[in-house]
Amino acid sequence: MQYTHSPSPDFSGLWIPLVTPFRDEAVDHLALARLVERLALTGIAGFVVCGSTGEAAALDSNEQLAVLDTVAGAAPALPRIMGISGYHLGKTLEWVRRLGDLELTGLLVPAPSYIRPSQAGLVDWFSQIAAASAVPLLIYDIHYRTGSTLTRETLLALADHPLIRAIKDCGGDAGKTRALIADGRLKVLAGEDAQMFSTMAEGGAGAIVASAHLQTERFVNVLRLLHEGRLADALAQWQPLLPLIEALFVDANPGPLKAILATEGLMQDELRAPMTRASDELRERLLEIQAGLSRP
Repeated sequence: MQYTHSPSPDFSGLWIPLVTPFRDEAVDHLALARLVERLALTGIAGFVVCGSTGEAAALDSNEQLAVLDTVAGAAPALPRIMGISGYHLGKTLEWVRRLGDLELTGLLVPAPSYIRPSQAGLVDWFSQIAAASAVPLLIYDIHYRTGSTLTRETLLALADHPLIRAIKDCGGDAGKTRALIADGRLKVLAGEDAQMFSTMAEGGAGAIVASAHLQTERFVNVLRLLHEGRLADALAQWQPLLPLIEALFVDANPGPLKAILATEGLMQDELRAPMTRASDELRERLLEIQAGLSRP
């Protein structure tokens, strides 16, 4: 099927996939607002709300809408992408239509989890969601969470849809990433934190990386320098971040990240089951890395 392309928001730059703070098992909206206000001043492109980093699977629909409302109130000038997920197409379309009444810039949509449809089924999944959406889609290519691999051919076919405009690339296939960048129809955003530099250096548009809750200005600066073609300067800013990125994913995200944000007084070190807190040893290791990055 051929589509007529339409203007799209600019999904370039650094997007923060927000954690969801909790206090006594409830969403801590005060802490969330403080976090958003702080991050909004750092030069980021915008926020991804209720993604995997935000423990969205542990939030009911009313909680997700309340989280989105808090983020919008704390940083109304910055665009917001909403994460969605599921495997029941009818219920997913109903949720997408409900979100259409809100001020969103895009929806971050993975393949349906667990059921592993064919490539034709995946094309139908994303196409139907795009048809129901009031805003553009960003494909979330993350096979190790969904169980489905989106092939290069499938992604290039989906790129022709006017409301599928970007991809959060966690596919782990460098050849596929390069093909999407070369094709140019989808904005390619690095979704694996450690691959941000290489994706941008090869022509990617930006990144959605949880690590950038910390040292946010440095992450923003790396992307700016790469955009300006200043590779050596960008690399000098990037390499010190690698131990931090590695340590943040020793335990399941966002446990390590919340541990550090809690030490900074931004929230409680609390997650919803089955997620668990990071170990004391890992927290101390992260604090040492953070201290080193903060030295002149």
